[in-house]
Amino acid sequence: MKLNELLGTEFPFIQGGMANIATGEFAAAVSNAGALGLIGAGGMTPDSLRENIRRCRELTDRPFGVNVMLMHPRVEEMVRVVAEERVMVVTTGAGNPGAYIPVWKEYGAKVLPVVPAVAVAKVAARAGADAVIAEGTESGGHVGELTTMALVPQVCDAVDLPVVAAGGIADGRQLLAAYALGACGAQVGTCLLVSQECPIHENYKQAILKAKDSGTIVTGRIAGTPVRILKNQMARTYVSKERAGATMMELEQYTLGSLRRAVFDGDTKTGSLMAGQVAGMLHEIKPLRQIFEELSAGCDRRLAELRG
Repeated sequence: MKLNELLGTEFPFIQGGMANIATGEFAAAVSNAGALGLIGAGGMTPDSLRENIRRCRELTDRPFGVNVMLMHPRVEEMVRVVAEERVMVVTTGAGNPGAYIPVWKEYGAKVLPVVPAVAVAKVAARAGADAVIAEGTESGGHVGELTTMALVPQVCDAVDLPVVAAGGIADGRQLLAAYALGACGAQVGTCLLVSQECPIHENYKQAILKAKDSGTIVTGRIAGTPVRILKNQMARTYVSKERAGATMMELEQYTLGSLRRAVFDGDTKTGSLMAGQVAGMLHEIKPLRQIFEELSAGCDRRLAELRG
């Protein structure tokens, strides 16, 4: 089963639930463009999440979902808001969703946890997930250790569920590779940051367009909280201090509020410019619809070339 058949969308794509970026407006724009838009609850309060869900419903009659960060300090309230608003697709990250899946399944929602390893995928399957999103370390934001190439086929072999590939997918060749690994579709994020509809600051978009193939770095690996971002002044300072043995409290001064500074203020020096390794492949700002069409067409074209 292709992902679009499972979710009722035109394209087999899910938009990543990027905190402070994936608003109700942006999720609606993605859904209207044919993919599944997600509201990223990570940077919200329960009240603002409810407002964004209702705003999204005002702007689209197509399927959309919410991404719930399980490490959120008010996760219980977030789970309840999603259920009360009867959001029909829920993705989760940064934790075990087992305690919450029955709440969402009770009213018929589809639940797709993001998993960084086979063991986590098995836990999600036993808990009743409808599919899993296997996200490789190439992705932007919070990352695991396994690459998409290594992770996706192992998850496909380990669970009897549809598997969505995520991390390192920005053109048709990578989408075709994801299908070859056994995925039913893809979750994409970085390539959508440079869409016309994405609400991030223009400075953030331009930083992505200027990025090279080695333009990202992972902070927090030593502390066990790895996050992939574009290389900038903040990132280099953070990694330097981290290697020198700085405490978590000392390191927090560099990251506190840094994502919001990047997204809203366009601070490309001390802001946290979350982006995946595919940033070096992105050279143009495009409408969402064009991005999705080019992903699909590029995949079909490359498949035809291989067959020919």
